[in-house]
Amino acid sequence: MASLRIGTCSWRFPSWAGLVYSAPKGVDYLKEYAARYTTVEVDQWFWSLFGTDKISLPDSATVIDYRASVPDDFRFTVKAPNSVTLTHLYRKHKAEPLVANPYAFSPELVQAFVELLAPLHDVLGPIMLQFGYLNRQMIPSKRHFEERLDVLASQLPGDRTFAVELRNPNWFSSSFFALLERRRLAPVLLQGYYMPPVTEVYRQWRNEITAHETAIIRLHGPDRAGMEEQTGRQWDRIVQARDAELAVVVEMIEDMLGRGLDVYVNVNNHYEGSAPLTIERIERLLGERAQ
Repeated sequence: MASLRIGTCSWRFPSWAGLVYSAPKGVDYLKEYAARYTTVEVDQWFWSLFGTDKISLPDSATVIDYRASVPDDFRFTVKAPNSVTLTHLYRKHKAEPLVANPYAFSPELVQAFVELLAPLHDVLGPIMLQFGYLNRQMIPSKRHFEERLDVLASQLPGDRTFAVELRNPNWFSSSFFALLERRRLAPVLLQGYYMPPVTEVYRQWRNEITAHETAIIRLHGPDRAGMEEQTGRQWDRIVQARDAELAVVVEMIEDMLGRGLDVYVNVNNHYEGSAPLTIERIERLLGERAQ
């Protein structure tokens, strides 16, 4: 049976006091969060690549603490380490030469990551492989990317759900979605950055997307730096209401549910200025359409 889980991207925001938390400090953020929402996106383990010989993976004590803070019906969506999805190390300046990432597309690293998440096994939703905007400097072609992703996917742990996010809209294609279906990789639809509206992607690839059991919608805004300047990083109010956009996103969610998908909606503060308030708006629209 199709299910819908709506949550936020991360949760440690003192300015959510009064919206989610009982106080800005001195509370168990995750425990209070999980009393209100049924899912959350963990991105802290994404930032893992610090050199050709230095990566960072989850601390076991933190993983155990997260499991203890949520009920059994809660689900985490987790971004896999960028040490798997980056083809090259980050550069401080564009003029610097690219340095290849030796861990890119490493099934062994994914396996090590999943093993560290073992305490979350019963509350672990999709693990997301987030690929940045890959150009020909980074990888020769879309075909080459799909070949490397196919090899990686063939060696992923079969008892977990993995999902793939692209940030190059030119790489959506029949072959890409066929690969996702063949390897049982869930699609991630990103609203923001370099990507077209998620509703446009869904309209074009609806049959391919709904061939899956699970889909993830990540609502980010197009201007992260501008939103931070406008809010002062106080995430307690809507500063850029996206009324028309949300209305069609909700229509898409309902269509996905009607076609039997389990849908995760991960909302970022940068989308409208306050992820909890955006979630309220989505839930209100869903309620109105159900009447």
